[in-house]
Amino acid sequence: MKRKLRKAKIYDSGLVVGRFQVFHKGHEEIVATALSLCEKTLILIGSSQESLTEKNPLSYEERKGMISSVFKEEFESGSLLIEPLPDLGVGNVPAWGRYVLDRAREILPEGSMLLVSGKEERRVNWFDGEDRRIAELYVPKTVAISATEVRAMILKGDEAGWRAFTDPRIWDRFQSIRRAVEASAGNSGTASV
Repeated sequence: MKRKLRKAKIYDSGLVVGRFQVFHKGHEEIVATALSLCEKTLILIGSSQESLTEKNPLSYEERKGMISSVFKEEFESGSLLIEPLPDLGVGNVPAWGRYVLDRAREILPEGSMLLVSGKEERRVNWFDGEDRRIAELYVPKTVAISATEVRAMILKGDEAGWRAFTDPRIWDRFQSIRRAVEASAGNSGTASV
């Protein structure tokens, strides 16, 4: 009888960091990449302390709910972990990178770690300096959309646009997300940098 050998993944853990205001297909691609390369993937949801602001209309729980619905099997099996990451208030500098990595290491303390993200200038210097305990992979943007653009569609009531850029497993959330986006319109107060 032949045994089917399980192919080991390249990294012990993957790290994906974002606000996910709202979780769209570009985000989904980044998470799927991390899951394909890493035994466990940790998503840290930034600005977790905020909701009902223009930049951060959705609560941490709402964002976690969207992601765990899209990746239900991985979330339920424990290969995908989702945790809050409150703002530190320092901007996108190495001190922020140390804060992110320290938080990730509290949750996944052992083994090799890979940061998977879209290539954004603000992320490039997170891990500069002597702290190189993490590898980095920038996923090329193949979905021409941003969460800001998706929120604008939602605010206009453009459900077809929303559906074009989000996973069908969260389409039922359109109205509740729209209420949060409408309630936060014009509230520019934020701790997010």
